[in-house]
Amino acid sequence: MSSVVVTGSAGFIGGYVVEELLRRGYEVLGIDNYSKYGPVTKSYDDHPNYHFTEGDVRDIDLMVKLLEQADHLIAGAALIGGISYFHTYAYDLLAANERIIAATCDAAIEARKTGPLKKVTYLSSSMVFESTDHWPSAEGDERRIPPPLSSYGFQKLAVEYFARAAWDQYEVPYTILRPFNCVGVGESRALGDVEVMSGNVKLAMSHVVPDLVQKVLKGQDPLHILGDGSQIRHYTYGGDLAKGIVTAMEHEAATNEDFNLSTAVSTSVTELAEVIWRKVKGADEPLRLSSDTPFEFDVQRRVPDVQKAKDVLGYEATTSLSETLDEVIPWIAQAMEDGRI
Repeated sequence: MSSVVVTGSAGFIGGYVVEELLRRGYEVLGIDNYSKYGPVTKSYDDHPNYHFTEGDVRDIDLMVKLLEQADHLIAGAALIGGISYFHTYAYDLLAANERIIAATCDAAIEARKTGPLKKVTYLSSSMVFESTDHWPSAEGDERRIPPPLSSYGFQKLAVEYFARAAWDQYEVPYTILRPFNCVGVGESRALGDVEVMSGNVKLAMSHVVPDLVQKVLKGQDPLHILGDGSQIRHYTYGGDLAKGIVTAMEHEAATNEDFNLSTAVSTSVTELAEVIWRKVKGADEPLRLSSDTPFEFDVQRRVPDVQKAKDVLGYEATTSLSETLDEVIPWIAQAMEDGRI
């Protein structure tokens, strides 16, 4: 049985990745320090092929030990949050995430010398395209456009440089993956999130889908959105992203390559608000919107080119936004009732 180390295994995307790996028959060695949400319970905690270590990825000796028998490493651990999170913790995100990725690479370099480690699969971000002035964003554009202005975007671009440098000097094979706007269940209020007023509702997640769902469920009218609502995003179901991540990990043709992982469908914030409103309120109640002042790094358009993943990996994200919301809205409603968000 092939084994995979997953850093950040108790996180939002990490949870979907672990589920997909177990579904495909892998032995999974998860590591997380519970720094974002605190201790969490996952559906796979008691799975016989899942082995969890509570620990810090920056502990290189611990990581080397985990990697001694691992065939793959999926590097997903990072401080990450919504838009208010990476404005509030601009330095911490940069400093902590640089230490996390450096330690991850150090451990992989050491493990590669004597162990079976085949490759490191790095999770980057669509934010590497933050400063683009043309769309869609294709693989390689991140090296042709100006670097991101936000410390979070800049650090995710640095992840990609770490991946390539570890190959150039130490021949540690890599795959770089850029998820676009993951949406799904399992995302809770982060321990360090700062509460922000949006109209008459106080929120702490600052991810557009859960924030809008919460505001509609709480009866906000008019519904407050950031900016004028014309911002374009590609809302991609977490299960679809996990399939892309594991497929890229497995695929020989993905070695030393990078891929955008995303739905091909563009949706404006206004369109998103309309869909959520109708699913909660029904067809007859009119939607009224109110615009709040956007954050500085509220990117107006994130539109990926997804052709490379389709051509090389045979991968497409097929779950519609409507289907995703049918799963997410009830989950958020229950989480609100339980006090988890």
